[in-house]
Amino acid sequence: MKSIVNFFFELGMLKKTPRSGFQFLGSGRESVADHVFRVTTIGFTLARLDKEADAFTVVLMCLFHDLPESRTGDLNYVNKRYVDVKEDQAIKDLAQTLPFGDEIEELLEDFTRGESREAKLARDADQLDLILGLKEHQDLGNRYAEDWINFARKRLKTDLGRQLAASIVETDSTAWWFEGKDHWWTEE
Repeated sequence: MKSIVNFFFELGMLKKTPRSGFQFLGSGRESVADHVFRVTTIGFTLARLDKEADAFTVVLMCLFHDLPESRTGDLNYVNKRYVDVKEDQAIKDLAQTLPFGDEIEELLEDFTRGESREAKLARDADQLDLILGLKEHQDLGNRYAEDWINFARKRLKTDLGRQLAASIVETDSTAWWFEGKDHWWTEE
């Protein structure tokens, strides 16, 4: 049981690990765990909309896709040009401590290859979370966010992901709670 408990403590590191790209964007911050939550929910949604993908596999890929960052930290696209990170070794070392470690290792290998239907959806979920966050920053006036959105959209692998990205950029990020809710602000 101790290895399981250690795994739970290690997962807690993701709540304390900041996503490093925001320092370049100039606004915002979130933890890796914050990111993983929305990615997992997006992945579930994509799998349900796709209807041919195994939703459980997509959800697990999304849930564990940044797990190595509990050991390596989060490296943004600039960092990755200069730093050689041993994510494979981090995954291997963690997997050896868990009775289900092989399953996590296989999921992350599939995610990294990005060839299966499930991996493509999980990778799109990762990018769609980024696009959503960038759209929120754009709507608040960050002029760099649009350029970042355009690059993230180029990394999308599925038609479904591209359709959702197009809808994201056309939607005001406050519409879900503000648009058409005038009565909320005038009722006593």
